[in-house]
Amino acid sequence: MKLSAIASSLHARLENGSPDTEITGLNGIEQAGPGDLTFVSNPKYSGAARTTKASAVIVSEDFPAIQAAMLRAKDPYLTFARALELFHQPVRYAPGVHPTAVVDRTAKVGNGAHIGPYVVVGEDVEIGANAVLLAHVVIYRGVRIGDNFFAHAHSVVREDCRLGNNVLLQNGVVIGADGFGFAKTAEGRWHKIPQPAPVVIEDDVEVQANSCIDRASVGETRIGRGVKVDNLVQVGHGSHVGEDALLCAQVGLAGSSEIGNRVILTGQVGVVGHCKVGDNAIVTPQSGVAGDIPAGAVVSGAPAVDHKLWLKYSAILPRLPEIARAVRASKKTPE
Repeated sequence: MKLSAIASSLHARLENGSPDTEITGLNGIEQAGPGDLTFVSNPKYSGAARTTKASAVIVSEDFPAIQAAMLRAKDPYLTFARALELFHQPVRYAPGVHPTAVVDRTAKVGNGAHIGPYVVVGEDVEIGANAVLLAHVVIYRGVRIGDNFFAHAHSVVREDCRLGNNVLLQNGVVIGADGFGFAKTAEGRWHKIPQPAPVVIEDDVEVQANSCIDRASVGETRIGRGVKVDNLVQVGHGSHVGEDALLCAQVGLAGSSEIGNRVILTGQVGVVGHCKVGDNAIVTPQSGVAGDIPAGAVVSGAPAVDHKLWLKYSAILPRLPEIARAVRASKKTPE
């Protein structure tokens, strides 16, 4: 694809390069060679941009000039993501039902659906147009799903759950398994609490591999529009996750957690049940949320505190033995 065509498609401004340059692929800035398009969004790679062998680099509007051709854009990272779409179109699946699939006669599946090998669609299920259900997907009874549903192999949607339009489930996802609810008897045994309330997933949600979103005993578990859930995430029963939130790898939400809009929970964050995390808050990796977090806060540590305060804790921690010795010595010194 010619560089001029790419610039036009991306609404980027070509500078310092020939519009007829042929681009054959995309690569990271340190691995790119002739014919490749790359990008710079992180300042630490600015030096690599000056020595890259790539034919063209997507840069910000104010990035200093370099030898390679530049495509100037407001957001280089997002622009590179869109450039990838130009070269890597998603696989298309032909409509049809595989002979090994089992679709209940009461199920209603919209036009253009691809139902793969060994898929099971239960009774009273409704699925919208253009669905793709790959091998071994199981949709339990009473499920309602919107248009453009895409379920990769071995994903499962349990009974009576509700999924909106453009929902994507990666491999091994389980939507609507029983919440972890048990009451202790007088004899010290665990009595299972029924979990009949469904999971509700709104439009444009992606849940990545081997993540679980549990159903609730009462009410519902709700995932808001545009939420992205990474691999190996656990969303506990009755939790609510606001629109456009990010739950990164190995995040765990205990039951009845409330996560606001556009919140980012980074890797291995744990949230105690019934805690609220306000809109636009960020929780840094391996932090433990044991109390409510205000909107817009950036917190770290376990229990999570303001990130700047946590940095002070972290700076002091290696000096604790020295400080302890000094305190002990001061107590021994006569007045």
